[in-house]
Amino acid sequence: MGMQDQVSGAKLTGWHVLAIFGGAFGVIIAVNLALAWNAVRTFPGLEVKNSYVASQTFDTRRTSQQALGWTVRADAEGDRVILAITDADGQPVQLSALEATLGRATQVKDDRTPDFRFDGTAYVASEALPGGNWNIRMKATALDGTEFTQRVILHVKG
Repeated sequence: MGMQDQVSGAKLTGWHVLAIFGGAFGVIIAVNLALAWNAVRTFPGLEVKNSYVASQTFDTRRTSQQALGWTVRADAEGDRVILAITDADGQPVQLSALEATLGRATQVKDDRTPDFRFDGTAYVASEALPGGNWNIRMKATALDGTEFTQRVILHVKG
């Protein structure tokens, strides 16, 4: 048996190469479309209902918020989420109201509203979180009525 007998009779033609390239690009385009559709479907992209109206009072709200001199840090330890707010002197801040949404940075399906309670030094909620990138979107009201809004990165401790 010679080498000629072992080679099959099928030849690679131009149509075969065209089909291979067409199939490869078809798969790439299908995957890109699926990923784009999923990204648009899961991300709301909405921070405020009317950005023009929100912009009219932005400078005033920012100045009032900065005058408070608060620093905010969020940590997750075990099954607890700790939201520590301190004033310019490093003392814990007690609020008249706190609205906080705990969620992932890129989607809203895992959003939850923890029940934060002030323990004398920080606001603590019982939440067991799976791994990943989490943040807290908070709206706090100071005892004098000043609103303080911030998105805080949640530091997960292992």
